[in-house]
Amino acid sequence: MAALNTKWIATAASIWIQCSCGASYTFGIYSSDIGANAGILSGLLYSAVTLDGNRRLGVFRGPWVVHLAGAIQWFIGYFVIWAAVVGLIHRPPVPLMCLLMWLAAHAQTFFNTTNVVSGVHNFGDYGGTIVGIMKGFLGLSGAILIQFYDTVCKGHPSTFLLLLALTPTTVSLVLMSLVRNYDTSTRDDKKHLNAFSSVALIIAAYLTILIILENITSLSLWARTATFTVLLILVASPLGIAIRAQREEYDRFAQALLKGVGPGNNPELPSDEGQAGDFSNDERLPVAQDMNLLQAVSTGNFWLLFIAIFCGLGSGLAAINNVSQIGESLGYTTFEINSLVSLWSIWNFLGRFGAGFVSDIFLHRRGWARPLFMAITLAVMTVGHIIVASGFSKNLYFGSVLVGIAYGSQWSLMPTISSEIFDKSLGSYVCSVRVIGYIYDKTATDEGNKCFGTRCFMMSFMIMGAVAFIGFLVALVLFFRTRRFYETVVIKRLHHS
Repeated sequence: MAALNTKWIATAASIWIQCSCGASYTFGIYSSDIGANAGILSGLLYSAVTLDGNRRLGVFRGPWVVHLAGAIQWFIGYFVIWAAVVGLIHRPPVPLMCLLMWLAAHAQTFFNTTNVVSGVHNFGDYGGTIVGIMKGFLGLSGAILIQFYDTVCKGHPSTFLLLLALTPTTVSLVLMSLVRNYDTSTRDDKKHLNAFSSVALIIAAYLTILIILENITSLSLWARTATFTVLLILVASPLGIAIRAQREEYDRFAQALLKGVGPGNNPELPSDEGQAGDFSNDERLPVAQDMNLLQAVSTGNFWLLFIAIFCGLGSGLAAINNVSQIGESLGYTTFEINSLVSLWSIWNFLGRFGAGFVSDIFLHRRGWARPLFMAITLAVMTVGHIIVASGFSKNLYFGSVLVGIAYGSQWSLMPTISSEIFDKSLGSYVCSVRVIGYIYDKTATDEGNKCFGTRCFMMSFMIMGAVAFIGFLVALVLFFRTRRFYETVVIKRLHHS
């Protein structure tokens, strides 16, 4: 079992959980309503069960506790929803059904928070890259689950709900004990992280090809089964990377012992305890501002980051949650809408993966403060919202590319910037319900409360474009305020390591 207690196995396990828990990005398949989640409780729970000084919890400490809490919520939410849909239980009242939907979506944040924060802890020098990997696989999970749906239960959304209740719950329960925090760092971390990144890009390219094929021709059942089997093999491949990385570290450790390396210069030890890696304990490195939540809230940088996140994630998630209704109002077929949902996952992945990877490169090589990339992506999102609002032919395809990439980028940049500035969403609710929902209801016809044409969402997306532009301006201010901090603290620490 000791061979499983490594940060590489933890990374592979986190990737698999991320690949299975992106059900909120498939929301358009089984519902035309809105859906969202908030991650405050998962963050508070993670902090409580992973603090070194909190020993009174006994065995109920570690990231696995957060995964367990997420698995319980996930199963209860999706299973009871499925039971109500198929008539296994009496149909619950609307408020209770809304609570169950929220519970199911809320569980996703427990998986995501655990995998992302543990990844940043294990690979602190490449926070952008590891966050991009974790967020990227979560973005891909929507397309992966849709392939699962098309192969196993196409045309039966209720069966898909049952699979959502069982599959991610099982995956998280089986793997949660492997996701741990390790205080280790080696020179080869970036090489192996790049290997994980390559797998993510290959899966994204493969899914894109599948989506294109499905739009050109109708795949038979055996063809869908074969392509899905290949997809599962690709998803399993991170295990090979983890095994190779761990083997190289064991070999390096053995060579160091033969050369008589002293205790002060030990390489990373492949154990559950972990060592300080390539750093000297005698050197005082510049560190981030070690603040608790209340201290962070009292700073201007916190509120600038909060407003930028509010504007970016709120308007982006509103677009994703309403893609089904938008497509319907513009005359898209059901097949086109499902394809758009899949493509959203691809663009979402490219943003999540690319923003973390690219911002890491420019931070290490050029010293560019990461909030600059948040400002750039918010500007891109503004343009995307305007394109969707324009209503020209196939505008949803073009707009979804920009909004999807920009939205994914926000999810990658947000936790990385937070960890760098502070050392470790309401917005989506406001934009989804109070903007899109209100205007849609006002323009809908009496017949079935439906709306058709560009008028249904034009005003909504113009408003969200304005919101994203405000976020761009705020992120730009945050960049100028933190540029000096990145130069004197973050970059010096990275150069030292």
